[in-house]
Amino acid sequence: MAQIASSHFSLVHVPRGAKTARLRQFGQPRRLHGLARRAAPDGAELPPSSPSPSNEQATESDLVVEKKEENNVNQESGFVEFPNRDINRRIALATSFGAISLFFSSRLEFGVSLKDLAANAVPYEQALSNGRPTVVEFYADWCEVCRELAPDIYNIEQQYKDKVNFVMLNVDNTKWEQELDEFGVEGIPHFAFLDKDGNEEGNVVGRLPRKLLQENVLALANGEDRVPHSRIVGKFSSSEGRKVRPVADPRSHG
Repeated sequence: MAQIASSHFSLVHVPRGAKTARLRQFGQPRRLHGLARRAAPDGAELPPSSPSPSNEQATESDLVVEKKEENNVNQESGFVEFPNRDINRRIALATSFGAISLFFSSRLEFGVSLKDLAANAVPYEQALSNGRPTVVEFYADWCEVCRELAPDIYNIEQQYKDKVNFVMLNVDNTKWEQELDEFGVEGIPHFAFLDKDGNEEGNVVGRLPRKLLQENVLALANGEDRVPHSRIVGKFSSSEGRKVRPVADPRSHG
């Protein structure tokens, strides 16, 4: 009987240890291993094993870890995350401001009329007596080329109005019959460039590049004896189409 009990005891303990080892080797769930540990030969109670985290907790932990890893990658790569809404708002404001600026600049440049130039022009008599060189433009309200050149003349005038007189004489005004003959006006616009003493240094007729007109005005402002561009004729309107009208105001230069 002793021999049988001894062999039975061996059968009980050896296979149990071997079975537990196999479970650990093949990766069986920890629950089985816990049950095997509770089966102590002396009947002592073992501390309960800590419960495994639930699937939801594991998923949240994985998301936190992935987020941290993503932030680390962004920091290591040197890229900065910008607030997209703020950038879009700034871009929209900049675009709107640029459009408004372009609109008003276009209005200022292309909205200039011959009446505006005439209203700001220096009276002819005053120009001949204030000691400054003068640009005299003969024009008419019906002259298409005159209207087209108005923005260029305005821009040039704004640059040199402190040094050069700009005079506008309307060929439809009978007051300027003598000046039409004196300067030999046959087509308009006709530009006469006078020095500070009222002597003509040159003239051009018709549509010309803005650069040529500006260089002539610059020569007057610098007190040069002659203008670089003279006796040049571009597209013009014939003065034979004049719509002669009586002088409404003897002091009018329009």
